[in-house]
Amino acid sequence: MERFKLEREFMKSRFKDDVISDQNKEIEQPALIKEFDEEGTIINLPKANKNILTKKELHQCINDRKSNRKYTDCLLSIDELSYLLWASQGVKEIKGDNYATIRTVPSAGARHPFETYLAVDRVEGLRKGVYRYLPMENQLILLYEEDEIPEKIREGTLGQKFASTAAVTFIWTCIPYRGEWRYDYRAHKVMLLDAGHMCQNLYTACEGLGLGTCAIASYDQELMDTMTKVDGEDEFVVYMSPVGRVE
Repeated sequence: MERFKLEREFMKSRFKDDVISDQNKEIEQPALIKEFDEEGTIINLPKANKNILTKKELHQCINDRKSNRKYTDCLLSIDELSYLLWASQGVKEIKGDNYATIRTVPSAGARHPFETYLAVDRVEGLRKGVYRYLPMENQLILLYEEDEIPEKIREGTLGQKFASTAAVTFIWTCIPYRGEWRYDYRAHKVMLLDAGHMCQNLYTACEGLGLGTCAIASYDQELMDTMTKVDGEDEFVVYMSPVGRVE
């Protein structure tokens, strides 16, 4: 049992500790989203449209929600993808002078430390490749084209075959300093809790659209960091969720 002790301590609250954070020191806060190449290939997304929902009753969506690992070969529409992105990271309001964002999911201190990447295999109107979501603009930026998305995802998820059959895989990275700036070493537990809020919204939205998803926390860290072109230190993959149409 001793081998579990350290990880169990990580799960406990340490907010009673007297900590002077970088925010307390009046150090400038990190950017709400990371920079991107404005000359890159940018795709404007349609506004999230509730009319595309096939199941509109909240109780039914919550009741029917489950992890789905069997997907059809059908494409997702760009409207469906846009709705999923809005549900899981959509920006509703910017507070102050770019001080914080209010989104469709909760986040401790409104820090929202995540970036959303998409490994796209079958989405109408999009080339196969890896994209990043730009939530402030409701856009995608193409990072690079990749014809072997299924193979890359299977390898990156340690051989989980179902993941390679998804139309698109949501890959969430964390930029820890967004939370550390406010909460110091106490940030890491709450940031992972926030990841759960985000993915649950994805599940619920999928249910409303007749789609399926299954969250993945078992993956090859180095391979997935490489796939999203992040440094693995100041930004790294923390969670994944393949999405596809279900019978």
